Amino acid sequence: MHHAKSLALLGLFSALFAAQVSAHGLWTEQRRGNIEVIYGHGAEDNAYKARKISGAWAYDVSGKMIPVTVQRLVDHARLQPLKPPAILAVALDNGMWSQTADKKWINQGRSKVPGAIESTQTFKYSLAIYQPGAKLPALDQIKLLILPEVDPLTVGPGKSLPVRVLLDGKPAAGVKLIGDYRNAPNTLSTETDAEGRAQVLVRNEGLNVIAAQVEVPVKDSPEVSSRGLFSSLTFLGEPHHE
Repeated sequence: MHHAKSLALLGLFSALFAAQVSAHGLWTEQRRGNIEVIYGHGAEDNAYKARKISGAWAYDVSGKMIPVTVQRLVDHARLQPLKPPAILAVALDNGMWSQTADKKWINQGRSKVPGAIESTQTFKYSLAIYQPGAKLPALDQIKLLILPEVDPLTVGPGKSLPVRVLLDGKPAAGVKLIGDYRNAPNTLSTETDAEGRAQVLVRNEGLNVIAAQVEVPVKDSPEVSSRGLFSSLTFLGEPHHE
């Protein structure tokens, strides 16, 4: 029962957690023939330390893993799968952040920030679906996961995509979903029900970035009082034609 109450409070936590350190999302885009890892908020495309990419995973249409290299550039990261993937996931560990009494955020745990009034460790995740009919593997490494319950490439703009949000592998209730994070990052579309399910309108013919963000309390940690988690699901609304 306590776990259920914690999940029910996630929507409240996510609404309250508007701190600068959690304001940015993560997704992937294909640019100039490369798969770039984007760290930003809406139309913003910010520089970041590529060493913060903590993992990348690629799969073929049957769910078999494909080797993928993370190319760490000066101001961002690029993913290089051995062959074109059907599914691609990436994770970024943004580290521990503590807020001082004068509302400044410092990229360290609270034990190193005297008088810290808030502390969190933020993680960003993204799942991209590139090929129709792709079989999704277990994605346990994605701690906040927006899981499509039908093939998102078959839905089409203007139709609803059923999704299920999983937190640490379990359905998460009360999680607010942003249907078009890239173009309207502050516009909420819907929120998950008691089973973690929701219907999200597919808005774009091109790239769709559906996003969720939660803050989860952490007990018995000397460094942080919470985990801040962001996750996105990306796919094209319609097949690309030359």
